[in-house]
Amino acid sequence: MGDNGDRLVGASLHAELLRRSLTLATAESLTGGALADLASATPGASETFRGGVVSYATDVKTGLLGVGEDTVREHGVVSARCAEQMAAGVRTLLATDWAVSTTGVAGPTEQEGKPVGTVFVGVAGPDGVVAHELHLDGDRAAIRAAACRRAAELVVAAVTGVPQDTP
Repeated sequence: MGDNGDRLVGASLHAELLRRSLTLATAESLTGGALADLASATPGASETFRGGVVSYATDVKTGLLGVGEDTVREHGVVSARCAEQMAAGVRTLLATDWAVSTTGVAGPTEQEGKPVGTVFVGVAGPDGVVAHELHLDGDRAAIRAAACRRAAELVVAAVTGVPQDTP
């Protein structure tokens, strides 16, 4: 994280949440805390960003975020269902208006039969939770950075009610 584009996305996220007096939490796997970094980088972010959970290990997803053992068994951790449960779980855990999660494959090799660049972003809000499937290109760092940017953009779209196409 850290280029001007990332800072603009983070600032836009903060501005939209602040304008509506809303709070956000993050639940991350493949992004390893980078999404929380993006959400907290803007001055004044403490007014909108409550915190996050980096749940790299499956048992953290199930034990702390409430991802179902059946979800892991039937769909895997690289799945829309897992992303939805991660987002819903952290929203409840941190008592926020909105939450966003990231899970996927940053590489260097496939995971659970899913190719590198497969990412699921869960967005949970007052009206429920939805998962977005992304197919991202690049090396590990590029995939993680793109996942963070898209996750922030998807939260802004959900909060503002302006739909975005998912690449």
